[in-house]
Amino acid sequence: MGRNPWTRLTQTNVDPALESPGSNPVFRVQDVTKTYHMGQVSVHALRNINLELYTGELVVLLGASGSGKSTLLNILGGLDVPTTGRVFYGHEELSGASTRALTLYRRHHVGFVFQFYNLIPSLTARENVALVTEIAHAAMKPEEALELVGLSDRLDHFPAQLSGGEQQRVAIARAVAKNPQVLLCDEPTGALDLETGRMVLRVLERVNRQTGTCTAIITHNAAIAAMGDRVIQMSSGRIASVDRNAERTSVEAIHW
Repeated sequence: MGRNPWTRLTQTNVDPALESPGSNPVFRVQDVTKTYHMGQVSVHALRNINLELYTGELVVLLGASGSGKSTLLNILGGLDVPTTGRVFYGHEELSGASTRALTLYRRHHVGFVFQFYNLIPSLTARENVALVTEIAHAAMKPEEALELVGLSDRLDHFPAQLSGGEQQRVAIARAVAKNPQVLLCDEPTGALDLETGRMVLRVLERVNRQTGTCTAIITHNAAIAAMGDRVIQMSSGRIASVDRNAERTSVEAIHW
């Protein structure tokens, strides 16, 4: 078997307050373009993206549908590759990596949270999380991950016995159980009402602060931007602006 290029990049618990641009980035995105070809038509999903993300920070990627947010997240997560440009995770280059290397990268270093929970209906909350912990290196116990998201009393409940917010929290527990260095969240509150959405955002904030995981939240909801360390506004496949919040706003103060 060949060398696993991702094994030397391990999770470290770092106080987010100590991290700032100038420290070693988790991601470096350099001149990235993504073009999809649909018959005679070329769709430019990303145009000349340059970006760095850092350990311990919580970043909100904000923009309307079609602005390129999800395409960028998929490239960072190793689910897609750029048409041109380079993407580095630590000192390893993702762009041009083999399919096997990207699979190992996703398995051991990235946690994904999507708008829809993708839980297996026939498995309990504990068993859904165990699907990840059984294949990841240095994983938490399922019970630990579910305690982190406040579901210690729902371990043996099936998805049909859980509310939408509880199902999303199981999905977050599943994502963080592998102790990822990166947590990528695509519209995690998109299918939830205000109070349930706040509950999920509180969990993501707690995970970010307690584990030092670099967390990126994609949303079209401008109100969520206030909870981030930085806000990256995207438009028409480009980064329109990058702003740093002087202070992260409490989730309790967010309204939409």
